[in-house]
Amino acid sequence: MESHEDKRRSTKMGYLSNLNNHIVPRWGDYNPKSITTVEVEEWVKSLKLAPASRAKVRNVLSMVFRHGMRWGWLEKNPVTLVRCSSKRLRRPDILTAEEFRALLGALPDRERLMGTICATTGLRIGEVLGLKWEDIDFATHQADVLRSYSDGAIGPCKTEISEQPVPLDEIVLEELLAWHPVCGYPEPGDWVFASDYNFGKTPLWPDSLRTKILQPVARRVGIRKQIGWHTFRRTYSSLLAETGNDVKVVQELMRHSKLSTTMEVYTQAGMTKKRAAQRKAVDALFNRDSEASRGGEARGKSDCSLIAPSESLMLPDYAR
Repeated sequence: MESHEDKRRSTKMGYLSNLNNHIVPRWGDYNPKSITTVEVEEWVKSLKLAPASRAKVRNVLSMVFRHGMRWGWLEKNPVTLVRCSSKRLRRPDILTAEEFRALLGALPDRERLMGTICATTGLRIGEVLGLKWEDIDFATHQADVLRSYSDGAIGPCKTEISEQPVPLDEIVLEELLAWHPVCGYPEPGDWVFASDYNFGKTPLWPDSLRTKILQPVARRVGIRKQIGWHTFRRTYSSLLAETGNDVKVVQELMRHSKLSTTMEVYTQAGMTKKRAAQRKAVDALFNRDSEASRGGEARGKSDCSLIAPSESLMLPDYAR
């Protein structure tokens, strides 16, 4: 196989899984030069997998042939012409604002904070679990995204653009400040969501939290959709689009791949504009606009003026 030193651990594990579970059992005893495009295509169609998963298996097999061609062992890659759709069987679920509030209201404090961060920043769950207290800047209301926790290992974020800092809304900051004194591991270098099982040395395991807490609570409050941590990220993305934000701002808030080379290299949305877009989404999630209008408060306005930390939030000692 080719060298994949720049690949994430989860990507490498995916390659190995496809090789060991699908490719080697079917093609391990074949002479590579005798394998035809039609044979591979029929085999890929027969796999009892989702379309996207079948496409990944196809791509790994194609990678094997490309490796052989690179070293002069093979003259052609029969997988190149294999037709394989990766279209989803169903659209991923997103939460309505009402469902989001019902779910958050029933979650324990820790999982509620995790869901709130995912749904108001667009961070992937691995990036949320990769946060340390020193990454949270309470003074500037933003978080540095420097690492991700996946498959039991700390590694880089998914892409280079994923490592951009994200703005934090006042609601998130207040919940972080409430969690800080009771989290058990409050030092700057500690994980925000540290695992007691490993005495704080590693973050929590996201899969067990999803299956043991998030999904059962969702069912208990009447949500029948397929819920996972990524549902919060999709919900945030949808709300950003629905609330009429500039597409470039949405792209940078979500830290997605480039819209185009020109847009990525020469156009950047400033933190102020990002914060205004974020506030609209958070207002919708927490019904903050209507509450502010009833109380005559100014928090519902999207003016993005920063509140002085000393006036609005009681910061931890290290953040002052």
